[in-house]
Parts: sequence; C-alpha cells; structure tokens
Amino acid sequence: MASVGQELLDVPLPEMVLKLALGIAEAQRALDTNSIETAKALAEEKIEIIPQITETIAANGNVSFVTAPAVEMSLMQVGLFPTFYQFAEATIEVTMDIKTSLNTETSIKVGTKAKVGFAMWSASVRVDVAHNRKFSKEVRGTSRLLTRMVPVPPPARLFPQIKTVDNRVATPPTP
Repeated sequence: MASVGQELLDVPLPEMVLKLALGIAEAQRALDTNSIETAKALAEEKIEIIPQITETIAANGNVSFVTAPAVEMSLMQVGLFPTFYQFAEATIEVTMDIKTSLNTETSIKVGTKAKVGFAMWSASVRVDVAHNRKFSKEVRGTSRLLTRMVPVPPPARLFPQIKTVDNRVATPPTP
C-alpha cells in the first residue's frame, strides 16, 4: 500500500496541469453549450408587449391613456439575454507534511543478594537491562483546486441589431 506522500509524489506536475486544463476546457464547452441553448429558448419564447402608452392631459385636467396595439416579441427582443461565463483563473495547490520521530528507552534494574552461614557466604548480582526503540512516521497530504469564473459579454454577432420601422399613420398634431 502506497503512502499518501508517495501517491502525491507519483503524480507528475505536467500530468496534473494537463488534467486541470482538459477539465476546464470540458467545463467551458458545457457552459457555452448551456448559454447557447438558453439563447435559443429565449429567442423562441414569445410574449405580448405593448410598445407604447400615450398619456394625454386635457385642458380641464382630465387624463386619458391610449395604448398602442400589442406586439408579439421574443424574450430576447425585449432584452433578456443568456449569461456567458469563462474561467479566468485556475490554481493547483499541493501540500505535504512529513513527521518522523525516533524514541529510545533504556532501563536498568540492579539487584543484589547475599547469604552468610556456617563460615560460608554467597553473593549474587542481578542486572536487568531493557532496551526499547520506537519509530513513528506521520504523513499528511492535501491538495486543493481553485477555479474562478467570470461573466463575459455574449458574442456580438449572436444578437443582431434590431431596427424598428413603424409604418403606422401618425395623427397630425391639432392646431
């Protein structure tokens, strides 16, 4: 089983950057496709709009309103446009902490024993030595991917210029 540190080191930086770039390109394509589909839906959806309301205030103070006939327009024609986004920044951060420690413990126990009796004596020395060594290794690794998207204006040719020609007969002003 590979360690966390080794797994992080096993991924070469160029491969990591390539995968990030390809992921961003795929996400950008999906964002663009979504915006185009939204533009199509906004162009197809029609609503009735009253283009003008004329308010007339008579000499006696009475106010009257006359509305122009309703006109069918798409949601795009009335000014609803899809939002386009692009990736402005991408960052890869990889951090790794490695902590290694070595602990050595040595303990010595010394004991003596003596016996005396009938002109004989005996002595013994007992020595217990314990030696203990402990190794420990702690590895922590984290990686973080940050991207920043910003809205951008739609392509200029996606939305044609709208020129309005009003062929209704205008009433001449009264003298």
